[in-house]
Amino acid sequence: MATETPPPSKTQAQLPSTEEFVAVQESAEFGELRGSYRGFAFPLTVGFIAWYLLYVLLSNYAGDFMGTKLLGNINVALVLGLAQFLTTFLIAWWYARTAAAHLDPKAEAIKSRMEGGA
Repeated sequence: MATETPPPSKTQAQLPSTEEFVAVQESAEFGELRGSYRGFAFPLTVGFIAWYLLYVLLSNYAGDFMGTKLLGNINVALVLGLAQFLTTFLIAWWYARTAAAHLDPKAEAIKSRMEGGA
């Protein structure tokens, strides 16, 4: 049974120092990246939680409305419940697209500078 040798790891001398991490954290570029992330993630998180809580509150306190038949045995509660899943997948897809287009390139630039020492 052959064993593989792991790739060489970085030595302590090659890793960025605490001061370098702090400098990057305080940089305008990192602040812009953090602001872009927060500007996207926080409003969507708040919106989704509000949407979810609305569904829960309607289920608890508006039983007649939620029980309204729309088509056959399909009622408002079922449609809104399935819409919760749809919303979750749409938000995940939207985040993945936004991250790939806007957040990941900025993060990769910061990371490569930190790892390269430049």
